[in-house]
Amino acid sequence: MGRLIPTFTHSPTMNTLHSLFAQKAWANNELYNALAAVTDEQHAAAVHTATRTLNHIYVVDRIFRAHLLGEPHGYTATNTDATPELGELQFAVAETDGWFVNYASAITPGQLGERIAFRFTDGDTGTMTREEMLLHVITHGAYHRGNVGQVLKSISVVPPRDLYTKFLHVTEPSRRQVSL
Repeated sequence: MGRLIPTFTHSPTMNTLHSLFAQKAWANNELYNALAAVTDEQHAAAVHTATRTLNHIYVVDRIFRAHLLGEPHGYTATNTDATPELGELQFAVAETDGWFVNYASAITPGQLGERIAFRFTDGDTGTMTREEMLLHVITHGAYHRGNVGQVLKSISVVPPRDLYTKFLHVTEPSRRQVSL
C-alpha cells in the first residue's frame, strides 16, 4: 500500500474545532503510515493490538457521527468482532476524518449548543451538546493514538509526534519564522 500524504492548510479564519479535526486527520494518517511500515512478522501481535485500538477509535467516531446526524449507527459495541486490514481501515478513517473536518468547518455557534439525545451501545441513554460530542471525538482519538504510540514503542518503533503545535508548524511553516 502506498503512503497517504494528505494536504492540510490552516488559515487565520479556520475555527478551532476545524483546526483540531484537521490535526486529528493529519495525526491519524501519520500513525497509520508508521504502523504500516512495521513489516517484521515477529511484531504481528503488536500490530494486531494497535489495529484493534485504531478500529475502536473509528467505530466510536462513526457512532458519534451518526448521533450528530440523528441517524442509527448500527453498532452494538465500540469495536467490531472482526479486525479490519490496516490499509482498508486507514482509508475508511480518512473518509470519516474528512467528514468531521467538513462538519466542524460548517457548524454554527448556535448549533454547537444544541443538545442531542442518544443511546449508547450498552443501551443507556444520554444527552450531549454537539460541541461536547465533537470534543469527545477529539479527546477520545488522541487518548487512543497515545495507546498505539506505546505499542509502537514496545517494539522499538518511534511513533510520530502527535502534537497540535507540530501540526500547526507543518501546515503553516511561516509560524516558525518569528523574531523574538
